[in-house]
Amino acid sequence: MKFAKLALLASAVAVTPIVANAQDVGATVYGNDDAAIGTVTANDGTTVTVDTGKHQAPLPGAALAQREGKWTVNATKAQIDGMMDQQVAQADAARDAALVEGAMVTSADGMPAGTIYTIDSEDTVIIKNDAGIVTLTRDAFAADANGALMALYSAEQLAANTVEVPEGAEILTPAQARAKEAAEADAS
Repeated sequence: MKFAKLALLASAVAVTPIVANAQDVGATVYGNDDAAIGTVTANDGTTVTVDTGKHQAPLPGAALAQREGKWTVNATKAQIDGMMDQQVAQADAARDAALVEGAMVTSADGMPAGTIYTIDSEDTVIIKNDAGIVTLTRDAFAADANGALMALYSAEQLAANTVEVPEGAEILTPAQARAKEAAEADAS
């Protein structure tokens, strides 16, 4: 009887993929072509983040299995990078559609952060609010699940980097200021 229970347990373990544990950070993950995909950089017990060299790819922990002493996933590095390229492109397109002058911005923790005052040709973005302005880059924004614009910083971080603007002062990004100076120099 005891032998039967052990045999049943052993067979269940043999066919069940072993989900990566937090102690596996640093482990190399291999694809179904036996080529290295990347290194585990984080694991929250559900999602395993693998650095492919191009992306930080979040993989479902249940998709990883240990076979012949190696962590494996049923995909290739090219497939994972391709899927991540598509996701990044979709996220960037949604962000760019929302990132327009006058758009309302929330912080990463859901607090109102102000409105987009201006965006220059070098992707510098100025948020204006009652306390002043915050200067960020295009990459510091994302569109939330509803398509609304969100800064990737908390309200506290944004407030700490808000600069007060004197009444009547002209607000320009560095690129806009250089363009204005060049135009004024050409006019004189």
